[in-house]
Amino acid sequence: MEIQGKIIKILPLQTGEGKNGTWKKQEFILETDTAYPKKICFSLWGDKLNMLQGAEGQSVTVGFDLESREYNGRWFTEAKAWKIEILSGSKSPDNEKEDLDWLDSQQGDTETDLPF
Repeated sequence: MEIQGKIIKILPLQTGEGKNGTWKKQEFILETDTAYPKKICFSLWGDKLNMLQGAEGQSVTVGFDLESREYNGRWFTEAKAWKIEILSGSKSPDNEKEDLDWLDSQQGDTETDLPF
C-alpha cells in the first residue's frame, strides 16, 4: 500500500534486546493532504531507519504494510513503512521562509505602487 502526506514529526529512536539480538525502531507521524487530514503513526525497523534523514517537514510517499497481532486476547495493529520517497518540489520549512522573504522584498512599497 502507498499513501502521500507530510512528515510532521519524527519520534525518538527506540532500541532493545530480543531473542535475535539488538533491535532498533523509529516511529514518525504523517499527516495526509486530503480534505479531512488524518495523522498516521508509521514505524521503521532496523536498517530502514536512514530513510528518515532530512524527511521531517517534507511531502512524501510512504510504502507500508499493515499487520495485526493478538496478545492476551487483544489485537494490536502496526503500520510498518518499507519505503519513503520524498516528492519532488516539496519544500522544507526553511525553504518556504526564504520564498516568503523573497516575495516580501519584491512587493515594495504598497502605498506608492498604484496599479493605475
